Amino acid sequence: MNPTTTPIPVTLLTGFLGAGKTTLLNRLLAAPHGQRTAVVENEFGAESIDGDLVGPGASTIVELSNGCICCSVQGELAAALVDLAERRDMGLIAFDRLVIETTGLADPGPVIQSFFWDETLRDRYALDGVITLVDACHALSQLERERVASAQVAYADRLLVTKGDCADAAASSTLLPILRNINARAPLLRAGTADEEWRDLLNIGGFSLDERGLPPRKPVHRFVRSAASAEGIQAPRHDAAIGSVVLEADGELDLDAVSGFVESLIETHANDLLRYKGILSIAGEARRLIFQGVHRIAGFDYGREWAHGEQRDNRIVLIGRDLPFAALQARFAALSLERCEA
Repeated sequence: MNPTTTPIPVTLLTGFLGAGKTTLLNRLLAAPHGQRTAVVENEFGAESIDGDLVGPGASTIVELSNGCICCSVQGELAAALVDLAERRDMGLIAFDRLVIETTGLADPGPVIQSFFWDETLRDRYALDGVITLVDACHALSQLERERVASAQVAYADRLLVTKGDCADAAASSTLLPILRNINARAPLLRAGTADEEWRDLLNIGGFSLDERGLPPRKPVHRFVRSAASAEGIQAPRHDAAIGSVVLEADGELDLDAVSGFVESLIETHANDLLRYKGILSIAGEARRLIFQGVHRIAGFDYGREWAHGEQRDNRIVLIGRDLPFAALQARFAALSLERCEA
């Protein structure tokens, strides 16, 4: 595949108003990663100023205005990205990767889906990851008042906590469990220097069909969403409808049974499934089956082989709104051939 047809990696930078997205963007542009970066800015309003705040490290800057990128200018976004790719093909501009900075009011879901629904975008771009910035000083109130703030956290592949120096210890200790409660799969990072950040925030592979983004085997709390209540802790209010859970099943699974479970999951809950990813052990198959999706868009592929003597188990991370977590765990665990034979 020649350089003009190799998919361009895309980083989606999101977070509520004032979280520090442009500051982080400038740090990433200045970091010594050796890549040329194009930037798409989305400013809510007719008079855009964010483009003037982006430092000189960007190869090119495209500004979208007069609407939120997740709804009214979605067509404008696709057109802008196609134009960027065509100008790159003609040698008019040169860049190695793309960063899209959304407005603080944007729901990342429709933007993410556009990279899979739109055939042109799917061929020319590869979504690498969603980075969500969380303002440690104001996030507790934002998560309580603004539903989109919880959605931004839920879609993330990386959660970057900013302004930790202005938040008191009590607020910080309260915020982190809430973030983990909403999104069990995204690593929690604290904003630091640019040199530290870019290594964690680029080349994430968040939408790759591999094992990245999956939790370790046998987590302490399988039902992450209920961990606080299980310990008798009074969790602060936030959009409690959004939560995450790790489903587990032991041993090997029948492929047809797995297919039926996933099809039923998507058919019944697709609108409320924000992100999901799993690694499965299939009977008679030496390789791991990996799948992931956003709403109704799901992909499957076989990964590396299970190592000799390695414990073969099954883990799925679900992040969604108003999902019947206990019932889903029971159904998934019942797929185990070991349990069926017993």
